[in-house]
Amino acid sequence: MSERIELSFGRETWALTVRPEQVVRLSYPDSSPPAAGTPRELVAESLMSPFGFDAPVYRALTPDDRVAIVLDEALPHIPELLSGVLEHLARGGIGPEAVAVVLPPGGTGNDWLDELPDEFGDLRLEVHDPEDPKKLAYLATTKAGSRVYLNRTVVEAEFVLTLSGRRYDPTFGRGGAETAVYPTLADGDALAAVVGKFLTRPPSEKTIPVVRHASEICWLFGSPIFVQVIEGPGETIHYVLAGLPDSTEEGARRQDARWRGSVPHQPDLVVAAVSGPRASFLDLAKALASAARVVRSGGRVVLLTDVAPPLLEGAEILRTSDEPDLVEKRLIKRKPDDWPAAALWTKAARSANLFVHAGWPDETVEELFATPVATAAEVQRLIDSAERVLILPDAQKSIVDLA
Repeated sequence: MSERIELSFGRETWALTVRPEQVVRLSYPDSSPPAAGTPRELVAESLMSPFGFDAPVYRALTPDDRVAIVLDEALPHIPELLSGVLEHLARGGIGPEAVAVVLPPGGTGNDWLDELPDEFGDLRLEVHDPEDPKKLAYLATTKAGSRVYLNRTVVEAEFVLTLSGRRYDPTFGRGGAETAVYPTLADGDALAAVVGKFLTRPPSEKTIPVVRHASEICWLFGSPIFVQVIEGPGETIHYVLAGLPDSTEEGARRQDARWRGSVPHQPDLVVAAVSGPRASFLDLAKALASAARVVRSGGRVVLLTDVAPPLLEGAEILRTSDEPDLVEKRLIKRKPDDWPAAALWTKAARSANLFVHAGWPDETVEELFATPVATAAEVQRLIDSAERVLILPDAQKSIVDLA
């Protein structure tokens, strides 16, 4: 008897069936439900009991401190998470007028700022500009002799806190609290250097020099606090961990426990769904990369999403190239802002046959080296013709290994 699967992506849910002999079982080390509590409560609890030491974070503050919060805008529930942080800072005598929230280049605050409680109205918002020398300050010189220039507000703050997600990142191998500071808030030359290294030689998951360098730089602040959010399925939050920079290893361990899955067999079809209404082109590309990582060579990958994120220069390079093999050279030459997404999408298109259901017009999907999929019935036909099928929910958050 066929197994019925309700696969949700965005505001849509499709019912699909897979025969028992087709199913490739996906397992994660930690399949427990999300931690109990609202996002605000989870942050508050993490700051009251930070990893690695006994005292609440607010006891490290003095009322005269200027505080910089480095915020990851890709997080869900930002108003609640940030409110939990600000309420904890108030315990140490820090009002919102003494707090600056620093966003990465391209940040806006549009999706969450108006949802903050009125009591935090004096909060200052700053978008990092890596090309403005007035917004940069010298921090220190690393052991390797590199002079580090970072966002001036962060460098000059008496207390630095990051509020960021832990995720698998095409540039750094891992993305998290440390990379939210460096190179994200560095000068343009540092950012360009990281881009160039990725384009010419993608980083190994086991050797991630940028992450190690970022960790060293974060220690140069003294004692920054990292609030690391491990997301759950959909828009849920699985766990929140606060601590000093040495807590990143524990954050990575918990991320792997929830999102580093394994399969016993290599599928010839992967149906990858992307959850969340705010998914970006990078999220879609990461979902394809996760699926293409495990599908057999020349197999099929179906991407399901209901969003149509903007397509920037790197995506336009994809759309105007005749073959995926031509894209990489053009990306290296142009170095567009969305190069990680374009590079991941290209790699997936070179290794698998792509089928995409998204909010874009069919012509756009075809220009992205994919076949448009309009209905659940079309996906069902692909499933019926496959020998082994992997269903991959929240594919943009996952890494899948062959056991």
